[in-house]
Amino acid sequence: MALQILLNLSLALIWMLLSNEYSFGTFLVGYFLGVVLLYLFRSFLKVDIYFSKVVAFAKLVVVFIKEMIIANINVAKIVLSPKMTAKPGIIAYPTELKSGIEVTLLASLITLTPGTLVMSFSDDQKVLYIHTLDIDNKEAVIAGIKETFEKGISEVTD
Repeated sequence: MALQILLNLSLALIWMLLSNEYSFGTFLVGYFLGVVLLYLFRSFLKVDIYFSKVVAFAKLVVVFIKEMIIANINVAKIVLSPKMTAKPGIIAYPTELKSGIEVTLLASLITLTPGTLVMSFSDDQKVLYIHTLDIDNKEAVIAGIKETFEKGISEVTD
């Protein structure tokens, strides 16, 4: 992937030099032409184009922002309600992520979302213990995390 980025930046620089116009706009045009060329010649590079990882990362950021907004609204409802109806609890979340950085990123995203906090990991880092402010259905919470954060992290790192 680093080779692709370097190649793309080199193509953008060559485009800028051949155009004989040294501006950011010309560099940007060369960069996007480089992305197109890398896409067309991806079979020779024997790896997937790196730009798909950038798109997957952008999707993960959007999912995180959406989940954060939803969680903020839910926490505000709990805090502002006259009666305490929240049922806090701790769940054991089994993860399918493999590397330590993936698990750490998942734990960080969960902790940054209001109403949830990763308290601990299992010794093999395959289970996260999560405290939730309001838990009605443990399976729904686990499925929600798997479909949002874990799926997004897998798309970025695979």
